[in-house]
Amino acid sequence: MPGLIANPGKIWLAVEPVDMRRGIDGLSMVVQQSLQHAPCAGSAFVFCNRANNRIKVLLWDGTGVWLCQRRLHQGKFVWPKLNECCFVLTQAQWNWLIAGVDWQRLSALPPVHLKA
Repeated sequence: MPGLIANPGKIWLAVEPVDMRRGIDGLSMVVQQSLQHAPCAGSAFVFCNRANNRIKVLLWDGTGVWLCQRRLHQGKFVWPKLNECCFVLTQAQWNWLIAGVDWQRLSALPPVHLKA
């Protein structure tokens, strides 16, 4: 997660859409009850709204909790339609996802603004 936390343990993608009015406590409850994970284990949890144009990231950094939101003004985030409740993203998949690009196309070159 460039610019947020250097190395989250894992980046978990929650498949089910959530109400974007939820804050830290509400999303932490989703992580515990629905995803069966500990919100303070050092992993990042990414949630999307039903319209797929907003995401929220919940992350414990050892001192406190980060809650960040990203909204696309055009287009939608590519979100899976699987029966799983959540799964892990790689750093490369994360970079594609936040750019609003199909993160399942990792064989293509990343956008110029994502290159290190």
